[in-house]
Amino acid sequence: MNHQSSFKWRHYSATIILLCVRWYLRYNLSYRNLEEMMNERGLNIDHTTIYRWVQKYGPEIRKKIKSFVGQPNDSWRVDETYIKVRGKWTYLYRAIDSKGKTIDFYLSEKRDEVAALTFFSQISRFGKPRVINVDKYASYPPAFKAMKRNKGFPKKTKLRQLKYLNNLLEQDHRPIKRQHRCAMGYNSLESARNTLSGIEAMHMIFKGQIDEISGANARDVKIFIEDLFEVRGLAA
Repeated sequence: MNHQSSFKWRHYSATIILLCVRWYLRYNLSYRNLEEMMNERGLNIDHTTIYRWVQKYGPEIRKKIKSFVGQPNDSWRVDETYIKVRGKWTYLYRAIDSKGKTIDFYLSEKRDEVAALTFFSQISRFGKPRVINVDKYASYPPAFKAMKRNKGFPKKTKLRQLKYLNNLLEQDHRPIKRQHRCAMGYNSLESARNTLSGIEAMHMIFKGQIDEISGANARDVKIFIEDLFEVRGLAA
């Protein structure tokens, strides 16, 4: 998809739209914060407009970076944290490898065997793990056994229930949780998933999971994302 079709009929330029989307997904800002910041630049952009941009372009960033992200190693960590949707707590399942590289995420209304199995099935597309570390939650072993029966994981893959080994993943939850607090919850599972797709994508980029850039330099990230949408060099 080129920039003409992706940003067709938008009132503001692609570079301004991507600026707002990047900042919301990366930093601890509310939509109203961004509305004020754009007003300082002489741009009268309503916070609901920025919300719609994040809903559309956050998931697109996640899709577009897939081909630039390398394979995880064979030692994985799986854990879940809590995200508020429609005033109720939901469960955000996340997986990283032993080097801290994000593998994937899954938002579920329930924390049970079905949710664990769904997430295992989802992450099985990203490689053949030697070991998967989880906490002591009872749903993981039966979900893992079901995956083995269905040949979703190789026979040699082991499930290891040692909570302290997931400290790295618990630390990795923190940036996601901070941005969730700024959002003050989400109105629907769909909006939560769309926003989290973008947040996770930016988190991956700044962790250095994109081979083309170091991840630490915000200017390089800006250029990379504008190149993804084929808008670099356009007037703001």
